[in-house]
Amino acid sequence: MKIGEFAPDFAAIDRHSNSISLKDFQNQWLVLYFYPKDNTPGCTTQAIEFTEKLPQFQALNTQVVGISPDSIASHGKFITKHNLEIILLSDPEHQIAETYGVWQLKKFMGKEYMGIVRSTFLLDPSGKITQIWSNVRVKNHVDAVLDAVRQLTVDS
Repeated sequence: MKIGEFAPDFAAIDRHSNSISLKDFQNQWLVLYFYPKDNTPGCTTQAIEFTEKLPQFQALNTQVVGISPDSIASHGKFITKHNLEIILLSDPEHQIAETYGVWQLKKFMGKEYMGIVRSTFLLDPSGKITQIWSNVRVKNHVDAVLDAVRQLTVDS
């Protein structure tokens, strides 16, 4: 994935068993973020912060969608437990993550395994990638994404 390219289309299921695709966000900005696992400290913080800032994103014609390999049931419990208002999509076979290049070899405590590298893509209303954050650190990330959206939407 490169800035300026059109983002690959995807289709995934939300917690209400609705199929959601990239086309559903035409004519609006989209923050598409990939995270490793529901109910883990960093992922929970990130989801809560995106939810807290969601009205500010929406005021800028921007939707926020999180994708992880977790099941629809897991997403439902995660959303309910933390009162999340963002859209979470299930990618259990990690097809979307692979397409976006975020399913990668990771290392933890001397062990190697395949998993999600926390990443965020900002797409413009035509579906082009305008910004990519890779190997995201949760602290201040949501504010950085919101600042980028503000700059791009004010300038366009």
